[in-house]
Amino acid sequence: MNPPAPTGPPQPRPGGRTARIRDQVLEAVRAELTEHGYDALTVDTVAARAGVHRTTVYRRWRDVGGLISDVFAAAGDIDWHPRDTGSLHGDLAALNHEIHDSLTEEPSIASALIAVSFRSETAARALQQLWEDRYSQSEIVVERAVRRGELTPDIDARALLIAATAPIYHQLVLLRTPPDPQLSDRAAGAAALAARSGAFTHSASDA
Repeated sequence: MNPPAPTGPPQPRPGGRTARIRDQVLEAVRAELTEHGYDALTVDTVAARAGVHRTTVYRRWRDVGGLISDVFAAAGDIDWHPRDTGSLHGDLAALNHEIHDSLTEEPSIASALIAVSFRSETAARALQQLWEDRYSQSEIVVERAVRRGELTPDIDARALLIAATAPIYHQLVLLRTPPDPQLSDRAAGAAALAARSGAFTHSASDA
């Protein structure tokens, strides 16, 4: 059964003791998800694992939906930027390696949150927003390639980024194939080659 969405605006995130409690609670949520899955996640189990009173969790997060939403919000708060390796292929490969590592580490909170998104509308909306933010941040990879003269300015950055990263999710999340250490570079190389051939220009995308 999907948890109800939080009924009010997100609460402010001040520092000090409140921030420490938030960190403890969200770490407990991540641990419960990776160890026991979404079905076992409750406010009480999170409170016990975090070492805080259950009323503290209820007062701030209200329910499981609020906890899940805040885990995604915390991920979005991370000051993350794509690496600049000096080439389009290198930048896309570095991006793919980060995704690959996040999905294959043990335990993998990324894999756990993707799994939760299929069970919870709250999580699905939050994951969609997180991915939207990450793809927007990653468009700098394409902008750098244009400035270096590797790509023409009419490139569709989002189409290129999706083409480069999709094989990682397809193999590891959908097909559940064993990790392939060469996959990140191969997928990046194929996307970069296609981009330089004009496959992701706006005119090609609109055709």
